[in-house]
Amino acid sequence: MNILLHGLLLLPMGFALGIFYFSCLWFTVQHLPQTQHPVLLMVGSGVARFGIALLGFYLIAGQQWQFLLIALVGFLLARSLLIARWRPQTLLTDLSLEE
Repeated sequence: MNILLHGLLLLPMGFALGIFYFSCLWFTVQHLPQTQHPVLLMVGSGVARFGIALLGFYLIAGQQWQFLLIALVGFLLARSLLIARWRPQTLLTDLSLEE
């Protein structure tokens, strides 16, 4: 029972890690046109995001690969949620004009 409770806490932790990772990616992409050093921004952001995510998954997983999978599910749920949220929305009036 203790393992189940611990596993249920890992899903939101993975979700928070995913929100952090993909929000930082979105921030980086939004600021690329304004920066004078886009390669430095992309590489620096990528290394920082990857390092923090890797450290987070390492701390979450401990010695249990099952915990890593639970956290990864939360991470991927965050990705799906943010993709749906940030996707450009088309209006119904735009669709009716095309027909």
